[in-house]
Amino acid sequence: EPDLTNMPAGNVHYLASSESTGGLFGLYRWTFGPKRSGPDPHFHRTIAESFYVLDGVVTLYDGDRWVEATAGDFLYVPPGGIHGFRNESGEAASMLLLFTPGAPREEYFETLVALAQGERPPMTPEERDGFMLKHDNIWV
Repeated sequence: EPDLTNMPAGNVHYLASSESTGGLFGLYRWTFGPKRSGPDPHFHRTIAESFYVLDGVVTLYDGDRWVEATAGDFLYVPPGGIHGFRNESGEAASMLLLFTPGAPREEYFETLVALAQGERPPMTPEERDGFMLKHDNIWV
C-alpha cells in the first residue's frame, strides 16, 4: 500500500526513507494518476535528485526544456540543478525518485498532502516561504 494517497500528483511509496538509510539517501516510488500534476521548475541547494521512469510517460524538466520520458529513461539533477516533473499524458505513470543525501522528504510530502486535503489550514506567505526554505525547495 502507498504511504501517501490522493496526493495532487498521485501516490507515494516510501521505499527507503532518509531515517532508514541513516541519511544517506531517500528512495520513493511516485505513481501518477491520469490528471495533469507535478511541480514546476525548482532546485535544491544541498540535494541531488534522480528520476527513473518505470512506466507511462513522465514529462521532465532538465534545466533547459521539458522532455517526455518513458520506461527506462533516467535523469540525474545535481544540487542547484533546475528541474521539474509532470504527468501530462492523461494516463497513469510511475517513476522512482532518489534524493542524495537523504533529505527528510517525508515531512515535506505529508504536509503537501495535508494541505491539499484540507487537513491543515493554508499557510500564510511567510509560513510557506519558511516551509520551502526548511525543505530546500527553491522555486524559479
